[in-house]
Amino acid sequence: MKIKVLPLGPLETNCYILENDDEALIIDPSGDAEAIIGAIEADTTVKGILLTHAHFDHIGALDAVVSHFGAETWIGEEERDWLADASKNGSGKYRDMGLEVIESSIAPKIMEEGEQQIGGFTFSVLHTPGHSPGSMSYLFEDFIVSGDVLFNGGIGRTDLYQADHLTLLNSIREKLYTLEEDLTVYPGHGPETTIGDEKMGNPFVRA
Repeated sequence: MKIKVLPLGPLETNCYILENDDEALIIDPSGDAEAIIGAIEADTTVKGILLTHAHFDHIGALDAVVSHFGAETWIGEEERDWLADASKNGSGKYRDMGLEVIESSIAPKIMEEGEQQIGGFTFSVLHTPGHSPGSMSYLFEDFIVSGDVLFNGGIGRTDLYQADHLTLLNSIREKLYTLEEDLTVYPGHGPETTIGDEKMGNPFVRA
């Protein structure tokens, strides 16, 4: 499987493109739809768009990408109505700073925890709330996409709508830190890391 990482949008949020033969998944189309579309080969079919959560910096290009590829969008049930609500997805807060207000028209499908298959992609879904109530982490064979739950040397913010610090810590300890230590973690912002490195050195939450 090939993994492309595109830091896009006003917060340089990582958009991930996973390619397997002639199929692709897009995780968090954060911004600059043209860059995302251009990163996918013309003969590749986008089988789905997965959202780790619905904050504005993770969905900035969602409508344009869906319009181009016609793929279905998947999100945790707790945030199914956040895409169209600027007060919940956080974009309304930054209106006065000149950032775009995101009010998506996409009607997402609900992603449930457990084993999932979309096209030729098989993966596990972990519900990892705390940064937001519907945060999902996507676990593939040798890596996990953690959204804004766990970063290289950091953790997600919990001063946002329906965020909770203790819930976030529990998600990291009980869901992520139980995974193999050599598992690569691809976060919502910044460089990759591993479960083992964070268990040993993350200053906010250790094993």
